[in-house]
Amino acid sequence: MKFTSRAVVLPLAALYFLVPIGASIWFSVNEVEGISFDAYTQGLGTEGLTTSLMLSVRLGLATIVCGLLLMVPTLVAVALYLPGLRRTVEILCMMPLVVPPIALVAGVTTVLSWEQDLADTPFYMTFQMLRDESFPLVLVLVYTVMSLPFLYRSLDAGLRAVDLRTLVEAARSLGASRLQTLWQVIVPNLRTAVVGGAVLSLAMVLGEYTVASVLSYRPFSVWMVEIKDSEAQLSVAAAMLSLLITWGLLLLLTTLAGGRSRRRRTPLDSGHEDREARDDREARDDREARDDREARDDREAREARESREDRDNRKKTVS
Repeated sequence: MKFTSRAVVLPLAALYFLVPIGASIWFSVNEVEGISFDAYTQGLGTEGLTTSLMLSVRLGLATIVCGLLLMVPTLVAVALYLPGLRRTVEILCMMPLVVPPIALVAGVTTVLSWEQDLADTPFYMTFQMLRDESFPLVLVLVYTVMSLPFLYRSLDAGLRAVDLRTLVEAARSLGASRLQTLWQVIVPNLRTAVVGGAVLSLAMVLGEYTVASVLSYRPFSVWMVEIKDSEAQLSVAAAMLSLLITWGLLLLLTTLAGGRSRRRRTPLDSGHEDREARDDREARDDREARDDREARDDREAREARESREDRDNRKKTVS
């Protein structure tokens, strides 16, 4: 039997992902008396779980919105008008991978310590809003910075896969404004890239612990660490719940974005599809013409060869 690399890699990858999940589920249901699902049926109603989980989800969605509003127009502008700045933008977006979260939160803590010095200024209320425990905007800002590498890589790959300049010129020639071009033409063509970046950003927010813990907030990741000393099984069950939520949101975002076969048609789709059909038809006609020409050349060469052989045979007969 012939084995391929896929036959080896796929089972190993499945074991790498499924074995830890299976072990975690077994730990959360294994009791001395036998199998028990109390950690899921009763433990998930523990005080603080729902509040922390909803806070993490809201922080994640706010981070996605802020990150996309920042990155999509920026990368489109760089690709169209400032291609020389692409390397600079890439380096800036990759910086959160180089700077440790603890160093980033140390700088944020220093800035937040200015609050008392600005008590007599309008900025005092701004600091109060940023540090609101019900929805800390400071975490949204920090998470947006931390999500830049994921958003940049995903959106940059999406922009490289489309003919951005042609799309923009066609939309502008049809009378679309810059905002209409961005929202109705560019964004639909980047839908897969947007969904990919959004899912990565959401997963990062749900699993981030350092920044929230140092700033004394209690999202879902911090709650799980705090509860694990007293309720280890509940902590693992909550982790499985967060994994399920991440998969569910991934499915939801993918469904909302739509697949290629069900994607919403943009104003340029019809013309784009007609152009592709015309190009395919022209290529097929050229191929058929080339085949006919080659067949005609072969036929003429064969007839010439047969004529030459007939002359040679006649000369031999006369001689």
